[in-house]
Amino acid sequence: MLRIPQSALEELRRHGEETYPNECCGVLLGGREGEARRVRRVERCGNTRSDSPRTRYNIDGRELLRIQREARERGEEVVGFYHSHPEHPARWSETDLVEAHWTGCSYVITAVEGGRASRTLSFELAGQNEEEKHFVDEEIELTTAD
Repeated sequence: MLRIPQSALEELRRHGEETYPNECCGVLLGGREGEARRVRRVERCGNTRSDSPRTRYNIDGRELLRIQREARERGEEVVGFYHSHPEHPARWSETDLVEAHWTGCSYVITAVEGGRASRTLSFELAGQNEEEKHFVDEEIELTTAD
């Protein structure tokens, strides 16, 4: 389960609208609450894909390292990632699965249709290794901000 404040969900959906028709991307920061991941902060990232930013995204490794370092200083950890699917459903693609490597994290996808965020879904990346990894549908529970 992914527990996320309504304001953080709205922020990542807004990010998808602002970057339309390209994909947006970002990191979900927070902590663990039993089996659930609790989002405390959404960190926007730049989509560094220059070849196909409308259908793919990439977060620069240096940006991700900076985000991880700053999160650790606040007592947070990476609990997931998010991106948008302009003019496509909020379901993971084969490319999303191939490029996902953080098992145990949430991957949130927002469909953006005509520049407006429509549906947002979350998927947990499960499996013991690259050969076994797969996405599992995950419930999103809206919370109030910490």
